[in-house]
Amino acid sequence: MENVIPSTFLPNPPAIEIRECKRAGCELRYSILASAPNRERCPRCRAITTLVEVVDQPLRVSRASGPEDRLHLEVLLDNIRSSFNVGAMFRTADGAGVRHIHLCGITPTPHQPEVQKTALGAERSVPWTYYPNGLQAAAVLKESGCRLWALEGGPRSTTIFQRERNQSGSQILLVVGNEITGVDPGVLRLCECVFAIPMQGEKQSLNVAIAFGIAIYTLRYRI
Repeated sequence: MENVIPSTFLPNPPAIEIRECKRAGCELRYSILASAPNRERCPRCRAITTLVEVVDQPLRVSRASGPEDRLHLEVLLDNIRSSFNVGAMFRTADGAGVRHIHLCGITPTPHQPEVQKTALGAERSVPWTYYPNGLQAAAVLKESGCRLWALEGGPRSTTIFQRERNQSGSQILLVVGNEITGVDPGVLRLCECVFAIPMQGEKQSLNVAIAFGIAIYTLRYRI
């Protein structure tokens, strides 16, 4: 199953209201779309709030360009459980200039409302393909010229911050596996290299969407 939709951007971003609740004991300050229903009601105590300010043009970060654009980045998400994590990863992938996302196994697709909720439209700007078998997909992609790099721990793993530089022109495929069981061993054997994010606390891993964000931006701007 393949879904390739060209990037779409809102030419006129919606206005945002900054509102404050004046009810004693609440005093919540919050932002909300000016078009949202019941926006004048406090989300916490439901009292009528006061409009403080209207922001006509929400702040946007200008699109980056430069030598990093020559690095062709794709992503393979194999058996990711959480729809919300997948949506967040779509949004991060859009920001990092990922060319394509390959969804495998039980990984939810953008047809799921929970994916759309956290992707915030990135599911429409980043092309994606679904495969039931991640190992078969990884083998085909490697045969097509992708260099498979896995985000995973273990004896083969080195820190991501020591990856070699000057990979411009390479077609890198970042492989991210299940939140609990990690990358499929069969897929891992196909990977050219394995890297991890160093940990200093008691926990031995990060949330998969957060780890993905660190990894994809490190690849984009450090290699």
